[in-house]
Amino acid sequence: QVQLVESGGGLVQTGGSLSLSCAASGRTISNYVMGWFRQAPGKEREFVGSITWDDSSTYYADSVKGRIAISRDNAKNTVYLQMNSLKPEDTAVYYCAAGYTISLKSARYWGQGTQVTVSS
Repeated sequence: QVQLVESGGGLVQTGGSLSLSCAASGRTISNYVMGWFRQAPGKEREFVGSITWDDSSTYYADSVKGRIAISRDNAKNTVYLQMNSLKPEDTAVYYCAAGYTISLKSARYWGQGTQVTVSS
Protein backbone atom coordinates (compact mmCIF):
# COMPACT_ATOMS: atom_id res chain seq x y z
CA GLN A 1 0.00 0.00 0.00
CA VAL A 2 1.07 3.53 -0.76
CA GLN A 3 -0.24 6.47 1.22
CA LEU A 4 -0.12 9.83 -0.54
CA VAL A 5 -0.41 13.17 1.21
CA GLU A 6 -0.63 16.41 -0.73
CA SER A 7 0.39 19.75 0.68
CA GLY A 8 1.04 23.29 -0.45
CA GLY A 9 -2.42 24.34 -1.52
CA GLY A 10 -3.86 27.69 -0.60
CA LEU A 11 -5.20 30.99 -1.83
CA VAL A 12 -3.32 32.87 -4.52
CA GLN A 13 -4.10 35.79 -6.78
CA THR A 14 -4.46 35.52 -10.52
CA GLY A 15 -1.03 35.34 -12.10
CA GLY A 16 0.54 33.94 -8.98
CA SER A 17 2.35 30.68 -8.36
CA LEU A 18 1.97 27.70 -6.08
CA SER A 19 4.05 24.63 -5.49
CA LEU A 20 2.31 21.47 -4.40
CA SER A 21 4.00 18.44 -2.92
CA CYS A 22 2.88 14.86 -2.67
CA ALA A 23 4.68 12.81 -0.06
CA ALA A 24 4.38 9.05 -0.27
CA SER A 25 4.79 6.51 2.47
CA GLY A 26 4.34 2.80 2.86
CA ARG A 27 6.21 1.83 -0.27
CA THR A 28 8.61 3.44 -2.66
CA ILE A 29 7.03 5.29 -5.57
CA SER A 30 10.07 4.71 -7.77
CA ASN A 31 8.23 2.02 -9.74
CA TYR A 32 5.11 4.08 -10.33
CA VAL A 33 3.98 6.68 -12.75
CA MET A 34 2.87 9.66 -10.70
CA GLY A 35 0.09 11.98 -11.70
CA TRP A 36 -1.83 15.04 -10.66
CA PHE A 37 -5.55 15.49 -11.13
CA ARG A 38 -7.95 18.20 -10.10
CA GLN A 39 -11.64 18.55 -9.43
CA ALA A 40 -13.46 21.86 -9.48
CA PRO A 41 -16.83 22.31 -7.78
CA GLY A 42 -19.57 20.72 -9.83
CA LYS A 43 -17.13 19.23 -12.31
CA GLU A 44 -15.60 15.85 -12.86
CA ARG A 45 -12.08 15.07 -11.79
CA GLU A 46 -9.66 15.72 -14.64
CA PHE A 47 -6.11 14.88 -15.54
CA VAL A 48 -3.54 17.64 -15.02
CA GLY A 49 -0.26 15.92 -15.72
CA SER A 50 1.98 12.96 -15.05
CA ILE A 51 5.59 11.93 -14.85
CA THR A 52 7.12 8.57 -15.68
CA TRP A 53 8.75 6.43 -13.01
CA ASP A 54 12.25 7.31 -14.17
CA ASP A 55 11.59 11.01 -14.67
CA SER A 56 12.23 10.61 -18.38
CA SER A 57 8.95 12.09 -19.59
CA THR A 58 6.17 14.36 -18.48
CA TYR A 59 2.70 14.84 -19.92
CA TYR A 60 0.40 17.76 -19.38
CA ALA A 61 -3.20 18.59 -20.12
CA ASP A 62 -3.62 21.26 -22.78
CA SER A 63 -5.34 23.52 -20.27
CA VAL A 64 -2.19 23.81 -18.16
CA LYS A 65 0.59 23.16 -20.64
CA GLY A 66 3.27 25.82 -20.44
CA ARG A 67 2.17 26.91 -16.98
CA ILE A 68 2.97 23.87 -14.86
CA ALA A 69 5.85 21.51 -14.28
CA ILE A 70 5.85 18.13 -12.58
CA SER A 71 8.97 16.72 -11.02
CA ARG A 72 9.83 13.92 -8.66
CA ASP A 73 12.47 12.95 -6.18
CA ASN A 74 12.36 9.20 -5.73
CA ALA A 75 14.93 9.36 -2.96
CA LYS A 76 12.50 11.50 -0.98
CA ASN A 77 9.47 9.55 -2.20
CA THR A 78 7.92 12.83 -3.25
CA VAL A 79 6.43 14.33 -6.37
CA TYR A 80 5.94 18.02 -7.02
CA LEU A 81 3.61 20.23 -9.03
CA GLN A 82 4.81 23.74 -9.78
CA MET A 83 2.03 25.97 -11.05
CA ASN A 84 2.63 29.42 -12.52
CA SER A 85 0.48 32.09 -14.11
CA LEU A 86 -2.51 30.76 -12.22
CA LYS A 87 -6.00 31.58 -13.39
CA PRO A 88 -9.34 31.51 -11.56
CA GLU A 89 -10.29 28.45 -13.60
CA ASP A 90 -7.41 26.59 -11.96
CA THR A 91 -9.38 26.67 -8.71
CA ALA A 92 -9.94 23.08 -7.66
CA VAL A 93 -8.95 20.36 -5.27
CA TYR A 94 -5.71 18.88 -6.53
CA TYR A 95 -5.05 15.19 -6.09
CA CYS A 96 -1.90 13.17 -6.38
CA ALA A 97 -2.11 9.65 -7.78
CA ALA A 98 0.20 6.70 -8.35
CA GLY A 99 -0.05 3.70 -10.60
CA TYR A 100 1.60 1.63 -13.26
CA THR A 101 -0.40 3.77 -15.64
CA ILE A 102 -2.17 6.99 -14.83
CA SER A 103 -5.76 7.76 -15.62
CA LEU A 104 -8.91 8.21 -13.57
CA LYS A 105 -9.57 4.49 -13.90
CA SER A 106 -6.07 3.06 -13.72
CA ALA A 107 -4.49 5.04 -10.89
CA ARG A 108 -3.95 2.68 -8.03
CA TYR A 109 -3.45 5.08 -5.13
CA TRP A 110 -4.89 8.52 -4.42
CA GLY A 111 -4.18 11.25 -1.95
CA GLN A 112 -6.86 13.13 -0.07
CA GLY A 113 -6.38 16.32 -2.07
CA THR A 114 -5.36 19.88 -1.35
CA GLN A 115 -7.42 22.95 -2.15
CA VAL A 116 -6.10 25.55 -4.57
CA THR A 117 -8.07 28.76 -4.88
CA VAL A 118 -7.17 31.45 -7.38
CA SER A 119 -8.80 34.80 -6.78
CA SER A 120 -9.56 37.18 -9.61
